Amino acid sequence: MDTSRSSYPPVVVTARLDSPLSRWLWLVKWLLVIPHWIVLIFLWIAFLVVTVIAFFAILFTERYPRPLFDFNVGVLRWAWRVSYYSYSALGTDRYPPFSLGPEPDYPARLDIAYPERLSRGLVLVKWWLLAIPHYLVIAVFAGGMRASWWSGGLITLLTLFAAIALAFTGRYPRDLFVLVVGLNRWVFRVAAYAGLMTDAYPPFRLDQGGEEPARKQPWPADDR
Repeated sequence: MDTSRSSYPPVVVTARLDSPLSRWLWLVKWLLVIPHWIVLIFLWIAFLVVTVIAFFAILFTERYPRPLFDFNVGVLRWAWRVSYYSYSALGTDRYPPFSLGPEPDYPARLDIAYPERLSRGLVLVKWWLLAIPHYLVIAVFAGGMRASWWSGGLITLLTLFAAIALAFTGRYPRDLFVLVVGLNRWVFRVAAYAGLMTDAYPPFRLDQGGEEPARKQPWPADDR
């Protein structure tokens, strides 16, 4: 991906609210996404291993090896699609693809600009020391593990309200949708920063809505 497309934000999380949405499908999505959760368990383990390897690569070369970077972007994409389909948003009834690729037609998308150089000094402290304030914030948002159907956090609680609205009205409240996406966006920005994929410190800002506020137009399909 050409990083010249956007100077900020380096982490782009977008979502499109599908309509109509089933009034009752959300009751069984916990069952439907079990195959994804099983795969994600192994993908997150691989994500951590790759991040450790990337740590030493950045420390000695100031570069995040591109194949490793692309893999970890794929893991975050997969997690975002499953989260969006299930109990971190319920924003679509389209079953998530089993894919690490960009999947431009899916209503939930994530991309990260590849950094040509990363700081050797920051790699030593950003994933634990500098990210601590954000960890405290997203602990409230996410509550627990992102792959679980019930995290106990604010995101899951708001999604439950959306599910109740769907059940009784057949509609997903728009104000609730933009807030839920904004909270998820914050979580994934921090995940990318803690995963050493960018040196751009995540803003303490709730950017709500399906599109990134800094984006002037939709990104074209990923050209990797």
